[in-house]
Amino acid sequence: MTTTQARTEPEQVPGADPHAGHAAAAAHSGPHGYSAQKDAHLKRLRRIEGQIRGLQRMVDEDVYCIDVLTQVSASTKALQSFALSLLEEHLRHCVAAAAEQGGTELDAKVAEATAAISRLLRS
Repeated sequence: MTTTQARTEPEQVPGADPHAGHAAAAAHSGPHGYSAQKDAHLKRLRRIEGQIRGLQRMVDEDVYCIDVLTQVSASTKALQSFALSLLEEHLRHCVAAAAEQGGTELDAKVAEATAAISRLLRS
């Protein structure tokens, strides 16, 4: 990782539980906004995985730089599209459910979605 790349992992605090973030994820168990489309999402991710493997082959075979960059761009767009789809489902399912409850749950879900959008914009 270069010094100009942003870290995508949270900072670890000395003495803190390194799996604390997983506990928060476990608190969100149950059907998620993407659950109804899970098979379609997995199929899409496998297609993206194939694109990445194609990139590896291109580099291994010394394909022309611009052709590799074109494939990187296509793979990046595919991941961005997937992320936007998940975000939309999160807003329609998780945030909408929290809006029905109101109060701090809604505030937390809106803050969570805003942070996710911010991360997407930085990528």
